[in-house]
Amino acid sequence: MGDLDRILSVLGEARRRLVRIALVLGPLFGATLLFELRPLPFTLFGVSVPFAVPWPSPFYNITAQLFRAMVGWMLPPGVQLLNVGVGDSIVVQMEIGLLLTFIFGMPWLVHEVGAFLVPALRRNERLLIRQVGIPATALFALGTGIGFFFLTPFTFRLLFRYVAAMGLAPVLGVQAFVTFALLYSFAFGVVFELPVFVYALTRLGVVHAAAWRRHWRGAVIGALVFGMVVTPDNSGITMLLIALPMIALYLGGAYFAARWERRSEERNRSLSAVGAG
Repeated sequence: MGDLDRILSVLGEARRRLVRIALVLGPLFGATLLFELRPLPFTLFGVSVPFAVPWPSPFYNITAQLFRAMVGWMLPPGVQLLNVGVGDSIVVQMEIGLLLTFIFGMPWLVHEVGAFLVPALRRNERLLIRQVGIPATALFALGTGIGFFFLTPFTFRLLFRYVAAMGLAPVLGVQAFVTFALLYSFAFGVVFELPVFVYALTRLGVVHAAAWRRHWRGAVIGALVFGMVVTPDNSGITMLLIALPMIALYLGGAYFAARWERRSEERNRSLSAVGAG
């Protein structure tokens, strides 16, 4: 098989995987915009069980329900949300719908991407993916959950304390609210992937564990810059809310990378000694 045929084969496989992803994620995204979840009384052995059924509703849909829950959970009482642009409410629903689609479609997305990449990976790379796959998913979910349920509401309450201190009206654009809430929460999920990234690069032999320790100052600066980029204010407080966990996770990843490298060297020395004997 020539190089051109090989490239065309890879592109054909990528197209097939993308179509399979779209066939699952497309209907999921449509369902978030076209259906609402209606509570349905359900009793099991005399115990009331929370249950809901999808019901056609193109306006008050699943994204609108989640938006109202976000407002009640994240914003302090008295904050007024404004629909500044004509289509802001539609854009907000689409942003929330994409997030829900990404969350619920993640297992299928990971399956298809993995099926596309695995044939091109070496044996040790496949083993590494299997070993870090579950921890990486758990850390991402944990980080996103902490950001969504705890740190994002805390950040909004903190920022609106400044608004109250200035005697200003507590008003916020609806698109600015949703964009920041989703971005800030997602950023914490990405931050929690850092130890997996550090550990994986050392396992693959790309970066030695000593390099992570040697360049810790650069990691601190990078964490501060990342926190500055994803936070909306200039107070520095919200920046530190992201930067400090990021630094701690970097150091944790460096520790586990060094431990694995040390054990690997000890194992290789033991095998060499056995072979020499």
